[in-house]
Amino acid sequence: MSLKVTPQEAACGAWVEGLDLRRPLAEEQIAEVRALWLEHQVLAFPGQDLAVEDIERFARTIGPFGVDPFFIPIAGHPHVAQVRREADERTPLFAEAWHSDWSFLAQPPAATMLYGDVIPPVGGDTLFASQYAAWEALPADMKKRLAGLQGVHSARRGYARDGAYGEKDRGRSMAIRYSDEALATQTHPIARAHPETGRTALFVSMGYTIGIDGMPDGEATPLLIELFKHQGRPEFVYRHRWSQGTLLMWDNRCVIHAATGGYEGHRRLLHRITVADRSA
Repeated sequence: MSLKVTPQEAACGAWVEGLDLRRPLAEEQIAEVRALWLEHQVLAFPGQDLAVEDIERFARTIGPFGVDPFFIPIAGHPHVAQVRREADERTPLFAEAWHSDWSFLAQPPAATMLYGDVIPPVGGDTLFASQYAAWEALPADMKKRLAGLQGVHSARRGYARDGAYGEKDRGRSMAIRYSDEALATQTHPIARAHPETGRTALFVSMGYTIGIDGMPDGEATPLLIELFKHQGRPEFVYRHRWSQGTLLMWDNRCVIHAATGGYEGHRRLLHRITVADRSA
C-alpha cells in the first residue's frame, strides 16, 4: 500500500497514512519515512493501535535509543517514559514552555516520538514551530550578529532541586527525577546547521537556553528574549490536535515544541521515546 502524505497548512508538519506500525517496515519504507521526516520536520501517523514494543521497534528504525536524564522509565522498558496527567491533577502543566528536547546535552536527541494512548475529548494540543522558518525570517543584520555565537543550555529551570519539577513540585503523576545534574551547562551554536539537511535552524529556547557564551547577561538576556519572541511567531507554528492511536515524531534539530492545556477533569496518557542523533 502506498503512503498517503498530507502536508499541513503550516511551516512544518505532515500526516502519513498507509503504514501499519505494528509490523516491521521494509528498508524502502524506512527510507521513505526518514525522507518525509527530514522534509516536513513533524510527522503524524494516525489510526495506529500500538503496544509499547511496537513503538520501540519503530523508534529503532530511525536511530538508536536516546537518553532521558530526568524521566523514570516504565517497568521493563528502560527507554520509554509516560507523559501523563490524571483527571483530578492540579499541578502546573508539564512542558508548556517552548523547547527542543534535552538541548542541554552534548549530543541532543534527533527525534522524539509520542504515542497517544488516552486522549481527552478537548484540549491538549501540541505546538511545533519550525526553526528553519524562524532563522530564514530573521533580518540580515540579526543573522550576522548571531553568526558564531554559542547559546548556553541548561536543565536547571525545570529539573534542578529548585526548578519547576524539583522539590516543591508535589502531586504530579508523571515520573520525573530532579537532580543536581540539571545545573550543568552545554553550549551549542545559535545558528545551528542541521547535520543531515545542512539547513540552518535557530537553536535556542525559553525552556533551556539560559545565556550566550562569553556575553554578559545584561547584553545576552535582551537578545535571547527577542529571539524567544520571534521563534514562536504564528506563521512558524503547526498546532497538532491529538486523536487516540496517533504516533507523532519530530526533529528536535529544527523544531521547538510546547504543550497546551484545556483538558481539566480528563485523564491524558502518552508514551514517549527519544532517538539519538546517529549523524552526530
